[in-house]
Amino acid sequence: MLPTLRQLSYLKLLAENGSFGRAAEAAHVTQPTLSAGIQELERTLGASVVDRARSGVILTPVGQEALRRATSILMEAEELVEAAKNAGQPLTGRFRLGVIPTIAPYLLPRALPALRERYPKLRLYLREDLTQRLLTALKAGQLDAALIALPFDMAGLASAHVADDELLAAAPPNHPWAQSETVAPSQIDAQDLILLEDGHCLRDHVLHACGISPPKAMQEEEHFAATSLPTIVQMVGSGLGVTFLPAMAVNAGLADTAPIVVRPLAADRPSREIVVVWRAGSSRAAEGRLLAEVFKQS
Repeated sequence: MLPTLRQLSYLKLLAENGSFGRAAEAAHVTQPTLSAGIQELERTLGASVVDRARSGVILTPVGQEALRRATSILMEAEELVEAAKNAGQPLTGRFRLGVIPTIAPYLLPRALPALRERYPKLRLYLREDLTQRLLTALKAGQLDAALIALPFDMAGLASAHVADDELLAAAPPNHPWAQSETVAPSQIDAQDLILLEDGHCLRDHVLHACGISPPKAMQEEEHFAATSLPTIVQMVGSGLGVTFLPAMAVNAGLADTAPIVVRPLAADRPSREIVVVWRAGSSRAAEGRLLAEVFKQS
């Protein structure tokens, strides 16, 4: 006898909610029904999957391994249902897309109207977050695809190219850069850089593309940093330092919100690559490519 999907879903809900009562509520069943399902799972596996304690439930080692496999099995089953529903009708029904903050405000306003017009039956759920958290959610089956920037670790993922997004130098109007048509990497003093805080991939893209090593102050977190590009633009406009902005954001009007000048870099067009990514082998791969085509044309 094999575990059923219902039993595996009960285990997953139990791990997520920490008690039989809350798990039963989330499963829309009675507590005795959920408890019986877990007991049947334990008989099938021949081992306990949870330890019942006064403070709640704790997964046993067998339970932890069962949960890991159950998560993958349930994710595949859900994808099977979605694929069957959408057979012959790509991008219909629910699609969960993650987008990083340095792309979402600048690409989506142009792309979403075209996406709605082309695929009117699509129910798009958007989640904006940092790259690492989006990819963790993607691999856990909580997202169907993500719109991110490379380079980044792509192990276990596949992708479709959207665009190469040039990185541009930005400084206050009275900065020496303002008198030049281009900025050479040798003109950049890393101590003056204002970058996004650690965790934003654009920070690493800038340092890598411009061949800049993080200075000691940056390594010790004793430097200016921001949580968003609009904040960085305001800091640069106030004369606190210089930065680099993606051309996508500049073209969307970000540089017009503060007194700054923007100049191209006198280098091999340093840029980041915008891509749509999905789990390797996912049934949503064709839809990921279709999304990339819409974004590419926007």
